Amino acid sequence: YLPSEVNVLLLSSPSHLHLPLFSPHSLPYAPLPHPPRPALVPHSKQDWLFLTRFCFLTDFGRLDFRFRYQKSRCCQNILLYFDDSSQWPAVYKKPDKDCYQKEAVLRPENNQVINLTTRYTWSGCVVEGEGDEEVLSCVGGRSFRSVRERWWYIALSKCGGEGLQLEYEMKLTNGQSFWTQHFSADEFGILETDITFLVIFSLVFILSCYFAYNLKGRQLLHTTYKMFMTAAGVEDNITYLHFLVFLLMLILLGKGFTVTRARISHSGSVKLSIYMTVYTVTYIILFIYEAEFFDPGEVLYAYDSPAGYGLMGLQLLAYVWFCYAVLISLKHYPEKQPFYIPFFTAYTLWFFAVPVMALIANFGIPRWAREKIVNGIQLGIHLYAHIVFLAITRPSAANKNFPYHVRTSQIGILLSSPKAGVASESFPHHAYGNSSFLGDSQPNFTELFSIQSVSGCMCRGTVSIRSSPPRPTCRYPPSPHSLPPCPPASPPLPLHNSPPTSPSTSACRGEGAWAPRHETDREKERGTQRERSRGR
Repeated sequence: YLPSEVNVLLLSSPSHLHLPLFSPHSLPYAPLPHPPRPALVPHSKQDWLFLTRFCFLTDFGRLDFRFRYQKSRCCQNILLYFDDSSQWPAVYKKPDKDCYQKEAVLRPENNQVINLTTRYTWSGCVVEGEGDEEVLSCVGGRSFRSVRERWWYIALSKCGGEGLQLEYEMKLTNGQSFWTQHFSADEFGILETDITFLVIFSLVFILSCYFAYNLKGRQLLHTTYKMFMTAAGVEDNITYLHFLVFLLMLILLGKGFTVTRARISHSGSVKLSIYMTVYTVTYIILFIYEAEFFDPGEVLYAYDSPAGYGLMGLQLLAYVWFCYAVLISLKHYPEKQPFYIPFFTAYTLWFFAVPVMALIANFGIPRWAREKIVNGIQLGIHLYAHIVFLAITRPSAANKNFPYHVRTSQIGILLSSPKAGVASESFPHHAYGNSSFLGDSQPNFTELFSIQSVSGCMCRGTVSIRSSPPRPTCRYPPSPHSLPPCPPASPPLPLHNSPPTSPSTSACRGEGAWAPRHETDREKERGTQRERSRGR
């Protein structure tokens, strides 16, 4: 979109046109600089030329201008078209219409034609200089009235002449309010909306930092949560980088990364790399296409281009991948349903929001209201995505949707186990992660180097030779790889009529654990005599 005030210098001969753009903001009138040499343009002479467009309010639109050109090139006209189908769309990019036909659609009684001559009083033109140096200097303005906000298009014409040559300045404003004066009417409210969402996203980022502090104290600050913090931190600074990081985070969580597995497979990593590269390149193409090929004479939306439709297709492809990844994760880890069901439901809406918004913006929203409506909807979609993720990952014992149950210090032990492979990439099964929260933010060192499992137990006790062993006390079911090796035990003393010993079933790794021997009849008799003597 063009800025509210445009300072343009236009110099041309029948085959030369120079159109550089100067200041994009409101500046007081100042003498035009010395004109540079005309740039070569490979076109034939032009007698009709589009200059700029602006969306004016119903009652407060104002155009202030200053035009200068040599009197010998008289007479040139400023043409003011509005967005009715019988006006601008009827003449722009219509090669079958000549200059006279393009002027004929205007209504002079509505002051839509400014004849830059001294004969037209309202143009404010006076002759300056003498002899061959005489120039026409025209200073004036126009106010715009309409039943609704309208796009107005400003063009320059000289039908049947020898080409266009002109110096001019134009100042286009909407009222005198600080919030509206130098904004096109389709941009009204964007500044206030952006400021409001900037404050809200700042609060979201601060809250995510607080949650991250608590998660780090419990050693549950995983890579995916760090990606979320990165996306939240760059939301209002680099919007498209935020979108890419957040999209990658959703796919990784759908595949179970840091939730059900410690790492992504090699083939999965390659697919993700290719997809994100294609997505990034498509975004770059969209920017280039918008800068180089978008016609300023048409009101277009960023997604109204081949690159934009390509982005929408990639978005839908990402959703299909997301669905498949979540279903596979739930198949192998059904106990994670409290996290994945709300996660999948919430972000299904997010995946479809962008394509649906783009289609509605292209075909359902009036062009004079498109920019501000789309801006508000887009920011609302991003805020929704952040709030949902904060809610389902809040570090609270009451949060039944919390996804993480393996601590960051345990992942390295899992990956470096002797049986590293496909099995070691997956986490042991665990219903919820909130059961590992303590009363304070300090790590639980008793669980620091063990990974929970559904079978087996970690036992405490010693093996005694002459007495029955103490009953093992199971704290929680560890992984078989996390059990300590059994200490070496002395062989049992040889006794008469003792049955062969067999290994015990105490929970330890290794071999050589001995079971307690059986008492003989002689020992039983001696024990009975001791009890009788005590009774006496």
